[in-house]
Amino acid sequence: MINGAHLIIHSRDAEADRVFLRDVLGWPHVDAGGGWLVFKLPPAEIAVHPGGSPSHELFLMCDDVDATVRELTARGVEFTEPVTSVGWGLKTALRLHGGGEFCLYQPRHPVAHSL
Repeated sequence: MINGAHLIIHSRDAEADRVFLRDVLGWPHVDAGGGWLVFKLPPAEIAVHPGGSPSHELFLMCDDVDATVRELTARGVEFTEPVTSVGWGLKTALRLHGGGEFCLYQPRHPVAHSL
C-alpha cells in the first residue's frame, strides 16, 4: 500500500542545503529537473510521541555520535549543541546553511529501521 515517504525541508537557502546533503553528507540523488535534487535517505523509522500541539521533527541516526561529530566537523559542519545524554540516546544538533537544524543521535533503544 504505502511504498515510501517523501520528506520536504523548507529552506532560506535551498541550493546551499542541497550542496550540504550532496557533498557533505554524500547522499545519492536524482535531478527531478531544473536542479531540484531529490535525495535517497538512509533507512528510516517513525515514532509517535505525545505532545501539546502537532509537529514533526527530523532526527538523523548514527552508530557512534562522537565519531560522526568529529567527521562532520572536519567537513565544516556547525553543531549548535554539545552531545548530551538524554536517556534514550546521545543527542546533538547540526545547522543547515538555510537556517534549519537536524538533530543527530545515537540511539540506546532498539531500532526498527532494519526490520
